[in-house]
Amino acid sequence: MIAMSGGVDSSVAACLMKESGYDCMGVTMYLYRGEDRAAEKRRKTCCSLDDVEDARSVAFQLGIPYHVFNFTDEFEREVIRRFVIGYENGETPNPCLDCNRYLKFGRFLHRAEELGYGCVATGHYARIEKDPKSGRFLLKKALDEAKDQSYVLYAMTQDQLAHTVFPLGNLRKAQVRRIAEEHGFRNAQKRDSEDICFVPDGDYAGFLERYTGQKYACGDFVSRDGRVLGRHKGIVRYTVGQRKGLGLSEGKPLYVCAKCARRNTVTLGGKEDLFSRSLAADRLNLISCGRLDRPARLSVRIRYGQREQPATVTQMDGGTVRVVFDEPQCAISPGQAVVFYDGDTVVGGATIRGTDL
Repeated sequence: MIAMSGGVDSSVAACLMKESGYDCMGVTMYLYRGEDRAAEKRRKTCCSLDDVEDARSVAFQLGIPYHVFNFTDEFEREVIRRFVIGYENGETPNPCLDCNRYLKFGRFLHRAEELGYGCVATGHYARIEKDPKSGRFLLKKALDEAKDQSYVLYAMTQDQLAHTVFPLGNLRKAQVRRIAEEHGFRNAQKRDSEDICFVPDGDYAGFLERYTGQKYACGDFVSRDGRVLGRHKGIVRYTVGQRKGLGLSEGKPLYVCAKCARRNTVTLGGKEDLFSRSLAADRLNLISCGRLDRPARLSVRIRYGQREQPATVTQMDGGTVRVVFDEPQCAISPGQAVVFYDGDTVVGGATIRGTDL
């Protein structure tokens, strides 16, 4: 069963699976009831009505059955609500990661099994291999590192990896578009989705207020030593590392260094105050091994698209880890994922909870 978003990547994934001799069915997951169709046509996201038509067209060309599954209730419960709660708690959540965790490789895979399909395929740029020594399935970076999506896949379990295929893992984006053009797909040159599907205008605070029906309370901007610097317009309007839109004049640039939902404060500081040497994370998921028995020297990412940084990763009790970087890292954000690599292999990852700030 192939997850077809309507984009060129999932369309070529479907094509490659069909040409490899698989019995295929294309499925688009209807996840979100967009309110503004005019904005929907302008946005750079997935899940629009046009995307459904693009996916349906490709499935027809390939001669495979095609369906749209309504997962809107699951999407609201597992993705949107987690996004809202994260922001209200002063975090910066990653809804695309939760969509992968709970929908694409959770509910979608379960539906495939119910329908008798042995695996699912998606257009993600990553690779899955089986380690002959340990017998574990490994998640690896894509050949095209510029498009690699292993960071947002770190939460996959052994069972999910065993029943998933990433046909694009050994291809470059230019090759994918060329395959689409050779097959005459209408979306061969379609631009990639970039924005969050339920926040097409990028106004997170506006979405949160519309969704919850509340206005978030103003509070204090404070310095790291506790001095009140001014008033903020609600902590959901700010992210760690933000400089613009603070509305303060202190004679030097100020940046958001931390947020505290309990006190409803936003801590500001200079550029130098954004850097931290260590972080704590929980909800650990390991892929290449069952446990880190000793502190491990690994390469680490704290955000999507970041260049990996050398660090020492130590597993603590209760599914938590501590990461100590060789060099201080800028704007480590609670709620984001920290993902560990050994070469091109994903060791695992966790959710950032705090720093040494």
